[in-house]
Amino acid sequence: MKKRTKTLPAIITGVAILIGGIWMINESRYPNVPAFDDHFTRKFLNKDKKIGDGFYEFKSKTGQYTMWFPEEFVIANDDGQGYSKSGQNYEDWRALSTKKYKGENLIGQLNLKFFERSTKDEAVFVEATFKRRFHANKPKVIETKDKKIYYDNAYTYFKGTEEKVIEDKSSYIPNTYVAYVVDEHSNKTIEISYDSIGNNLSKNEGDKTNKQFLKMLKSIHFRPENNGDVRG
Repeated sequence: MKKRTKTLPAIITGVAILIGGIWMINESRYPNVPAFDDHFTRKFLNKDKKIGDGFYEFKSKTGQYTMWFPEEFVIANDDGQGYSKSGQNYEDWRALSTKKYKGENLIGQLNLKFFERSTKDEAVFVEATFKRRFHANKPKVIETKDKKIYYDNAYTYFKGTEEKVIEDKSSYIPNTYVAYVVDEHSNKTIEISYDSIGNNLSKNEGDKTNKQFLKMLKSIHFRPENNGDVRG
């Protein structure tokens, strides 16, 4: 009996070491960046498909679109409120990034909503999006054979409960970026925005953010329609 008693802890220790070793091997397979350090965020990303500088391929759980996802962001789902999905026609998520810039925390928030419009006329949706965020409807437009991108940026801040918008980019570095992306072959739609919370942004930092945001927009790829073929 004493021999068995001594053997049991040794077995438990051995199993624990084995499990720990397997866990470490599995974790080492993932890139050492915030997006993969988070177990929820990594479910959407292709670890073997790093794209450009600091992006990995993101695959929507709806199966309806892919895009580039910045490696320093994490989907904010600790409380279960940062991600929602309904079938193949709706997905909504929020991702956060915190980094030091000039000695302070610079918080970035990325919001994306995928849905299918009830009409092919996107004009009313575009106007509502930009008037809601910038109190004006003057977005720039990028068109390709597969999608149309409406986008704009500005410096925004709150005075009391009222959001103020300053479009003078020569004096104020934009901290809010908004886009509306539509599939040219269906009613699939993505609203996406990026907000930076922090002071003392330099023009170089602003230019870098603008380039990254445009890269994400251009990378969006909607799943082609299959003309009723249920096999996908």
